[in-house]
Amino acid sequence: MTRVGRSLAENVAEDILAMITIDKKFAMGDKLPNENELSVDLQVSRTTLREAIRILVAHNVLEIQRGKGTYVKNNRELDEKLGLKELSTFKLNVKDLYEMRLIFEPQSAYYAAKRASDKELERILYYGRREEEQIIKKEDRTEVEQAFHQAIAKATHNEFMNQLMPILYQAIDKGVPLSDANEEMIQNTLRDHRMIMEFLAQRDAEGAQTAMKLHILHAMRGFGFTEE
Repeated sequence: MTRVGRSLAENVAEDILAMITIDKKFAMGDKLPNENELSVDLQVSRTTLREAIRILVAHNVLEIQRGKGTYVKNNRELDEKLGLKELSTFKLNVKDLYEMRLIFEPQSAYYAAKRASDKELERILYYGRREEEQIIKKEDRTEVEQAFHQAIAKATHNEFMNQLMPILYQAIDKGVPLSDANEEMIQNTLRDHRMIMEFLAQRDAEGAQTAMKLHILHAMRGFGFTEE
């Protein structure tokens, strides 16, 4: 499934952007793999790849250095658009942050189930499985949980939802260490994430929405927050 109303090159450009901003495969200043390697990895023709790269160059994400290759541009605005940079630096407390998640993320899961491309869905499930492994191994899962939720937001194809992620990251950053100290919350997280992943895999939008809402409510109750 590809994103409706977009060309193949535009979808490939989105995939490359996700590799930079979600997968963290390439950092600012990194050189992309050569054309042959990247076209095989993305399973597209070199012509389509070139067009996708042109799109990202036009959007100030990549730059082509003649005789050297294609590089990720040093553009710190990738995650700081729409003036939300300042908002994301507010010292919000955990309860407020989780209320923000409760407002936005269930609907995010709903639209992701409906709109995700096959590749986007594969990315969501990949990070969900990685997080489950890290929980079981009692490893720090902050970064992979951020990637899981960012991948869901990306799959909504709603640009404003993507711009809210720096704020929602604060809830994840603050919540993970607190929840890891509570065995009941850890087990709830495992069950809830599996449920979210199952509904997304089935493209059951209502189920994914409900599962995400329960996940956040379980966390809020685990922290002792009331829903008033």
